[in-house]
Amino acid sequence: MKSITVAMPAYNEAENIEAMVEDVIQMMDPLADDYEVIVVDDGSHDGTAQVVNSLEQRYPQVRLVQHEVNQGYGAAVFSGLTNASKDLVFFTDSDRQFDLQEIHKLLDLIDQADLIVGYRAPRRDPFMRKLNGWGWSALVTLLFGYTARDIDCAFKLMHRTVIERLKDKVASRGATFSAEFLIRAKRDGFRIREVPLRGHRPRVAGSQTGARLDVITRAFKELFRLRLTLWREGKKA
Repeated sequence: MKSITVAMPAYNEAENIEAMVEDVIQMMDPLADDYEVIVVDDGSHDGTAQVVNSLEQRYPQVRLVQHEVNQGYGAAVFSGLTNASKDLVFFTDSDRQFDLQEIHKLLDLIDQADLIVGYRAPRRDPFMRKLNGWGWSALVTLLFGYTARDIDCAFKLMHRTVIERLKDKVASRGATFSAEFLIRAKRDGFRIREVPLRGHRPRVAGSQTGARLDVITRAFKELFRLRLTLWREGKKA
């Protein structure tokens, strides 16, 4: 297999991150001789960075990228993607909600597309989180056209060339990041394939931040700013 980076954002994931990294290494060892695991600590205050530092001493493949202050989910994903050095880049969350073995479904398609996007089928989250996710995807589709059925699913595999071309175009650094990344990828003509993920699990440790009012407000601001930006870009073209 080509060389591969596994990148994951982490915010206050001290309870999950050690087991998550060990899960990734157990998955990757049989798959690739050349891989790295990048953990982006987004200004955690629960000792997440210290746990990753100890993992770096045990596993040479592990690398910590640290934000001194919390910058937002999209900023953490962006740092993970842009710090990747391998041919393929896979990113997922560090909350252990995904069955990592399902990466095989994505790898099977990587020679047929530039970007492989998973969708949770079914999604194992509380009802309100699922409802919010459905509403968000519907709004993005209404404003920009169809991109993916599960826009924010954190189980994506891509060629690093996708990141190199989009990194100066994607401005969102909050919860809108995934939506803008997919919208930009589609507009740039990248081939996108979707695959169902059957192994989504409920979160068992740590807490989610997506329902915070400041996170939601920032997401809507970024989304409508993106809509205006694309309109202006269209007029200039």
